[in-house]
Amino acid sequence: MKSRELGFLLTYAAAFYAFIILRSLRLSRDHHTKLYGLRPGWLISQRLNDVSDAQWRNFRANLPILTIVFSIFATVANVSRTLFHFKAKGMSLIWLLISLTYLSYLHGACIIFIISIASLNFLLVKIFARTKYFSFVFWIFNLFFLICNRVYEGYSFSIFGQHWAFLDNFRGTFRWHICFNFVVLRMLSFGYDYHWAHQDSRSSYKKHIQHCNLCKSGKTCYQILQERSVPDDKFAFTVYLSYLLYAPLYLTGPIINFNAYASQLDVPQNPFSVRNMAWYGVRWVFSLILMELMTHLFYYNAFAISGVWRHLSPLDVFIVGYGVLNFMWLKFFLIWRYFRFWSLICGIEAPENMPTCINNCYNLESFWKSWHASYNKWLVRYMYIPLGGSQRKLLNIWAIFTFVALWHDLEWKLLSWAWLTCLFFIPEVLFKSAANAFQATNAFREFLLRELRAVAGAVTITCLMVANLVGFVIGASGINWLTSQFIDRDGIPVLAGMLVTFYVGTKLMFHVQDFKQSRH
Repeated sequence: MKSRELGFLLTYAAAFYAFIILRSLRLSRDHHTKLYGLRPGWLISQRLNDVSDAQWRNFRANLPILTIVFSIFATVANVSRTLFHFKAKGMSLIWLLISLTYLSYLHGACIIFIISIASLNFLLVKIFARTKYFSFVFWIFNLFFLICNRVYEGYSFSIFGQHWAFLDNFRGTFRWHICFNFVVLRMLSFGYDYHWAHQDSRSSYKKHIQHCNLCKSGKTCYQILQERSVPDDKFAFTVYLSYLLYAPLYLTGPIINFNAYASQLDVPQNPFSVRNMAWYGVRWVFSLILMELMTHLFYYNAFAISGVWRHLSPLDVFIVGYGVLNFMWLKFFLIWRYFRFWSLICGIEAPENMPTCINNCYNLESFWKSWHASYNKWLVRYMYIPLGGSQRKLLNIWAIFTFVALWHDLEWKLLSWAWLTCLFFIPEVLFKSAANAFQATNAFREFLLRELRAVAGAVTITCLMVANLVGFVIGASGINWLTSQFIDRDGIPVLAGMLVTFYVGTKLMFHVQDFKQSRH
């Protein structure tokens, strides 16, 4: 029975993707003259390349120089560690010097703002960490600067007096207040790890070691690095500052917590061998080629940027929306894995972002655990658990997603995305509770539960598409237009087809899960 179902699902998926590819090729061919951000291609002759996304365009253009720079950084750090047998304090000084050199080019004189705010945060932690007011004072301080940095767009030196105004001519090549969002997360991590280091252990990592295959093999997994507090001497100012400015992860992450960083300055990461890292790099190169193929053949992001999608049929709007989400996933996959690769070479393991393909997530919880996984780990450790964890789940998600929206930028469309996501979370949480209470005592009940989960998965994937398109493409003002497109005579069949397709996709994901479980 299951084998026949799997055969049907695979046939449907193959037909779906064949249709999507052919339709996307035709869309790109018919509308390319109306699109912004297309440049002459290099991979496929006579094809334009979609570089309409500013983040991807800048990363792609700077990839050669970034590779040269990080090769030099990695060589300096690893040779210094080998020759002088540096531990945490020595390596923190090496990375501080490297990172300050890097940031001086990126931000110029604005590095003064970064170090000043970071120093104030360090003093605040040392003064308040052992008081009952710590959390309140600490969050107010960091939220204040997170918002002010955006409102005042990184400040101007002239506001401190005209004799400082000349420094505004040396602001570097990259806006410091954009990168500072990641620094805020690291400042919060340092503060709470220091605060918890002087309390009882927050997790039984000894029990974890007994069940973790990696830890039992003599290596150390990231979970242990994160949860195990480091000695007091590791909370020194130089270690703290080198953590905030650590060059390989400074621009984009992945986000690593302070405990994990400081402990790996002493003992470099050991789960990844040279062979593992080489294979990691090769896979990244293949993914880059896939991205170049995608942007040469399908102009999804250019449709979104140009606004041409508003003039398409409901079916084509769905295809462009689906394509944009896949483009975004692959873009962040490449950016995050590139910087994580260099961090691994330098001896610091960070959590993997995008561990699961976007097309293999059928509920909100698994999607957010996978999309920006290191940020999810950070949110769970420093917000979700302190706010009460699963006991207050439906309340916690509102605070957490509001913070996530503000952390990204001060825009109404991001707040709309955050609150839409929270609304979509509520039925999923309720459904999961009901499903857990429903005992699959016989084959029919098991079949019924599986079908209901597949239907719920189809609805959830549709909601995810809507929330992310509102947050990152069409904005809150586009909700009414999007709704109107899919409830008219032409849109309802497309909506029904979407739900059927996502139902089939969810069933296929169940088979993937079953296969993985059987292997284990």
